[in-house]
Amino acid sequence: MFGLFATPRRRALTIGTVVAVLALVIGFGAGWLAPSLRTPGDNSPEAGFARDMSTHHAQAVSMAMTAYPKATMPEVRQMAYDIALSQQNQIGVMQTWLRDWNLEPTGSQPKMAWMPGGTQELTPDGLMPGMATDAQLQQLSSATGKQVDILFCQLMLRHHLGGIHMIDALLQLSHNQQVRDLAQTMKTNQQAEVDQMQTLLTQLGAEPLSS
Repeated sequence: MFGLFATPRRRALTIGTVVAVLALVIGFGAGWLAPSLRTPGDNSPEAGFARDMSTHHAQAVSMAMTAYPKATMPEVRQMAYDIALSQQNQIGVMQTWLRDWNLEPTGSQPKMAWMPGGTQELTPDGLMPGMATDAQLQQLSSATGKQVDILFCQLMLRHHLGGIHMIDALLQLSHNQQVRDLAQTMKTNQQAEVDQMQTLLTQLGAEPLSS
C-alpha cells in the first residue's frame, strides 16, 4: 500500500536512500571509503619489500660511511655521501610505511619469501642478492688508499645490482602506487650509480666482482 500511494517526495527520499546505500557498498568494496582494506598485510610483497630493502639499504649505508672518509677519488667520496644520505632517508620512509600499516619492522616470514623465487634467492651464506659478506665488509674497513675506491665500487656495484633485482620483483607484484613510486626512484638512482661505478672501475684499472 505504501509503495502505491507514496508521495513523490517520499518516493524520491526512498530512492535516494537506496542509491546512497549502494554507493557505500560499492565504495567499501573498491576500498575507496575504507583505506584499511587496501593496506598491505603482514605477508604482502609490499611489507616484505619494505623489511628486506631496509636491511639491504642499511648495509649500503654502512659501506658508504666506511668508504667516505678514506676514499681517494672525489667522485667516489661524493657517491658514498649520496648513497648514505639517500638510502638512509629511504629506510625512514619504508619504516614509516610499516608503522602506518600497523606492521612490525620484522615479520614472521623468512627473508625474500615475498619474491617469486622465495628463499632460493638467498646466497649460500643466507644473504640477500648483492649483499657483502662479513669478510668483505672487514676487507673494506681495513683497506687504505686506492684500494678503498676499488673495493667500494666493486662491492657497491654488486650490491646495487642485487637491489635492482629485488626492485624489479616488487614492480611486478605490487599495485600500491606509493610503494611502486619509491621503488622506481630507487631503480633509477641505483642504475645511474651502477653506470658511474663501472666507469670509475675502468679508470682505476679494476674489474667488477664476479657474480
